[in-house]
Formats: sequence, structure tokens, C-alpha cells
Amino acid sequence: MSDALAAAADLVPQLAARAEEHDAAGAFPTADVAALSEAGLLGLMVPERLGGFGAGFADYTRVAQTLARGAGATALVFNMHASVTGALASVPEDLARQLGAGEAFFAQRDRLLAAAAQGALYGVGITERGAGSRLHALRTTYEPEGEGYRLRGHKSTCSGAGHLDGYLVAAKAAHAVDDPDGPVSHFLVPGEAISDVEDTWDVQGMRATASNGFSLDCHVGADTLLGGIEGVAGLLAYGLPQWLVASYAAVYAGVARAAVDAGVSHVADRTVAGQAGGLGQVGWVRARLGRTDAQAEAARLVLEEAGRLVDLAPGEPTTNAMIYRAKLLAGDAARDAADSVAEACGLAALRRGHPLERLVRDARSGPVMPPSSDLAADVLATQHLGLDPVHGTDVRPW
Repeated sequence: MSDALAAAADLVPQLAARAEEHDAAGAFPTADVAALSEAGLLGLMVPERLGGFGAGFADYTRVAQTLARGAGATALVFNMHASVTGALASVPEDLARQLGAGEAFFAQRDRLLAAAAQGALYGVGITERGAGSRLHALRTTYEPEGEGYRLRGHKSTCSGAGHLDGYLVAAKAAHAVDDPDGPVSHFLVPGEAISDVEDTWDVQGMRATASNGFSLDCHVGADTLLGGIEGVAGLLAYGLPQWLVASYAAVYAGVARAAVDAGVSHVADRTVAGQAGGLGQVGWVRARLGRTDAQAEAARLVLEEAGRLVDLAPGEPTTNAMIYRAKLLAGDAARDAADSVAEACGLAALRRGHPLERLVRDARSGPVMPPSSDLAADVLATQHLGLDPVHGTDVRPW
């Protein structure tokens, strides 16, 4: 997997060079995605037999962290794509068959993955107003229609909306939309079926993800139902949460490290009147850099362990606990590191165009990106207390 990681590292300078322009315009990073495709990284999670790198989850976390050191928003778009391809490629075949997947699913899966290796870009449409990413509260519905399904609803945010070849849409069975325990399913909807994209993404950070909302009222074929099985979305969210949780952690662990790097660069170059040796000679400034370095490295190490466990023992309670620890620590580390380093570097670091100014804004998304830091912490405590994660508390994580 060293080839994929080296390819990601080679892209960092050009991603960083374009990041300011993409951020200022709130523009989808088309050139960055093209570079990812050319480097073969859209096929990172695709098996080698289908033209990809055949990466595992730990490999993904290293690549995503690296990309985030160049441009956090581009890494987040990449994360959404990898969440789709990674989930398709990594669900064990015997588990899929036990759940009822037939040969048609495996053929469709291989077509989708092969297309990714050739440059197809996928994204995730889960989040809705009033529900967030909590699957049990979704209002987007599906129901049988002809030889397929009718999907109706609205998604408030979807990274890359309007630029994707396929959308992984979570929807609830229409007959049970008001039932918190009603079945929720995933559909991989072709890009051309999503025509009503709204220009609504005007936010503080991660602006270049172009995470606009969209409405849908379309008929899709039976083969778009992932696995050919209804109602497994919640099961996967609770049982195999890596692509809904720790995949984001990889992006924000990279943003945390980028903030430390930007701070070191600023301090090394900054002179202060009357202070021999410049800003780096100020003890409390150095202490800020040292503390944030430790935070960023701690987040990386926990994420590394989560990635190792996902590849070794997916779905185990110890694995899932580490997944939530990784998300909690990475989100908080990104926010705290960017804030602390920018404060130490002074007003110049908060001027538009300075890398730290953008990183401060991008990093603020880390603790609120689902699951939020508070929710991740609650999941960990729920597990330690031996409570039922679905019905045993006042909050459902999904």
C-alpha cells in the first residue's frame, strides 16, 4: 500500500496550492478530484482484481490523513467516496449472503467498484433537517414501484452534490416512516437521477466540499438497493460503524496535523520587533506548538489502532469502541490545535489567505461532524455501562 500513500503525498503540494481559491469561492475542487482519479486513488478501496489498490481500512486512514494535510475539504470529499467503495468492498461475502444478498448484488457491486477505479465519484446522502444523520428519524422514503422503487425526500447536505456519479441515499420504508424502528435501507442512486440540487452550502468551514442539499422524487431499479436487502442500514451502522465514524476521524486527524505544521512554518518565519530569534524564541509560543503536536499525535495513534482493529476484527465491541474514541479525539484535536496555534501566532494568522485562518474554520467542523464529539462520548459511556445503544438511553446514535 506504499504506492497509494506515496501518490497521496505527491498530491499534497498541489492540493494546498489550490485550497485557498476553492475555499474562497466555496467551489467544488474539480481539479483535485481529477488529480485523485489520475493517481488511481478513487480506486483505493477497490480490489486489485477490479483495477484498484485493494486497500484495507487502516490504509484508507493513512491516505485520508495525508490528503487532509493538503486540503481538508478535498479529503472530506474523498472520505465520502471511500465510505461508499470501502463499505461495498469490505462487507464480508458470507455475511452478505447470510443477510440475503444474491448473485445480482455481487455483480452490481463489482460494476460499481470497477467504475470507481476508472474515475467514477460517489457520495453519501443521509443528512436531513430535523434528523441530522440519525437513521431512525429520516423522512426520505422508499416504496416498491414496478420492478424497482420510488424514492421521495430531501437531503439537506451531501458533499459533492451535483458533481457525483452516484449517491448513496439512506431512506426509510414509506409504510413505517413514523416508526422509529421502521426499516432503513441504502440505495446507490445514479447521478443523473438527482437533478434538483440546491445552492445552499454557505458555511464557515469545509466550504469546498460543496455540500449542497437536494430533493429527489425518482424511480430507481431494483439493483440500486444495496445488497438487494431492505432494512440493513441500521444494522450496519450499529454493528460495523467504521465508515460512518472513523472515516471522518482520518480527515480531522490530518487537519490537526496540518494546523501544527502551519503553526511551525509561521513561527519559524515570523520575526518580532525587539525579540532576538523571532517568535520561536517565545517560550509560551513553543509550548503551544508542543502541546498541539502531542494532541495531534495522540489522535493519530488512536486512529491507527482503530484502523488495525477494523481490519483484524470488524464489528467486535473493542473495535467499535476504538472507532468512537478515534472520532472523538480527532474532532476535538483538530479544533483545539487549530485554535491554539492560531492564537499563539497572532492576528496575522487569522487574516484571509493565511493557511491557519482556513484551518481554524475547517477544524470547527470536526466536533460536530456526525457523530458529534458529545455523541461519540455518549456511545462510549453507554457501552461501558452495559446499556442498550438503541433503546437503553434517551439518545440513539443512529
